[in-house]
Amino acid sequence: MNIRNSAFKVLLAVERGGAYSAIALNNSIKENNLNSLDASFMTSLVYGTLEKKLTLDYIIKQYSKIPLKKIDLETKIILRMGILQLLFMDKVPESAAVNESVKLAKKRKLQKSAGFINAVLRNITRAEIKYTLPDKNKNRVYYYSVKYSCPEEIINLWIKSYGEENAVGILKSLSGRPALNARVNTLKTTPNELIKELESENVKAGISEIDSSALVIRGTGSIENLKTFKEGKIYIQDISSQLCVKALNPEPRDIMIDVCSAPGGKSFTSAQYMQNRGKILAYDIHPHKLKLIDKTAKRLGINIIFTDVRDAENDKRDLPLADKVLCDVPCSGLGIMSRKPEIRYKDNLFNPGLYNLQYNILCNSSRFTAVGGILVYSTCTLNSSENNKNAERFLEEHKDFEPYKIDLNVNRTIDEKENMLTIFPHNNPCDGFFISAFRRKSL
Repeated sequence: MNIRNSAFKVLLAVERGGAYSAIALNNSIKENNLNSLDASFMTSLVYGTLEKKLTLDYIIKQYSKIPLKKIDLETKIILRMGILQLLFMDKVPESAAVNESVKLAKKRKLQKSAGFINAVLRNITRAEIKYTLPDKNKNRVYYYSVKYSCPEEIINLWIKSYGEENAVGILKSLSGRPALNARVNTLKTTPNELIKELESENVKAGISEIDSSALVIRGTGSIENLKTFKEGKIYIQDISSQLCVKALNPEPRDIMIDVCSAPGGKSFTSAQYMQNRGKILAYDIHPHKLKLIDKTAKRLGINIIFTDVRDAENDKRDLPLADKVLCDVPCSGLGIMSRKPEIRYKDNLFNPGLYNLQYNILCNSSRFTAVGGILVYSTCTLNSSENNKNAERFLEEHKDFEPYKIDLNVNRTIDEKENMLTIFPHNNPCDGFFISAFRRKSL
């Protein structure tokens, strides 16, 4: 089979069909039964092309007489892949990068484009200086946009919210594949025991410097095939999500509500904090996602999670009062772009409608927090309008709640109120994330 053609199909599905890169890539690897070497090459092609799209398009414009907007999408994707191999993948010979790109164009019945692709790529191989970045002194944001392949709108947001130094730090963290983080199922094993078992499955794992029940793992292949996974001793969850649960601090015999629970990781981790004693009401608007939560809970040996369909924003039905309420709301996802690089190119990322949805979910869900109970609001984005501003507004408009201090083992990068924490990926070994916590008081 042709790895480049499979990578092309994934990229086309992402660009044209709005597919999620991780899902499309994993499905393709499974369908083609790729070995670890081929899977690694395909992964590098797909994620590298998505991560560097703006940079690659900038280079195309330097070599093409045809305006970028007039180049058809399929030709553009093949060019991007070819330039990626030429300039950013050391182990691919120049001849292979050029010749295989031309072959791919012909295979896709792009005969008219094959000569154009060949000319552009061969001109790049002949050039002494492959490309030059924009003048940083004339337009710093445009320079950062091309260098780090990130839209100027996002960069401006980060500079305004967090300062230029942090903005550049975030941009640098976007390139390359981040480490895979997992949660040890402490109901079934211990971190050290699990590390030994993973070693026997040829998987390297180490305990996270931030959370002793979190692992950083490498060389897993398909994790679903691991014996430890099938036995329910491990599941994938970024450390930032695990820290969110730590801030909530669920305890044995608590009643907890997780209002936007899919895919379920925070409910599973909460069940471990609760030693599988108490009750977790896990809600989501999508029934099929709840079925997956039920299936995973069974694999993990958790029996205190009860799922049901519910619209977190609009459902006005009463729920039982809970000791802990978690609102991990839908968001723009700017904190997880290293895992999902296509997010940065989406339209309408800064949408006041989304901010209102998040705030409405928080307000509607706060009704079920018992006096003395803890309410946590979280997102996996880096946008103060979705994060701090919503949290501050909530306290202003809900006098029956007070700030609840967040004390976690992470680097605080910016000055924030003690009940708010923005986790930055350039200063912590995890995804970008925001957590805020409140305690209900009696009036």
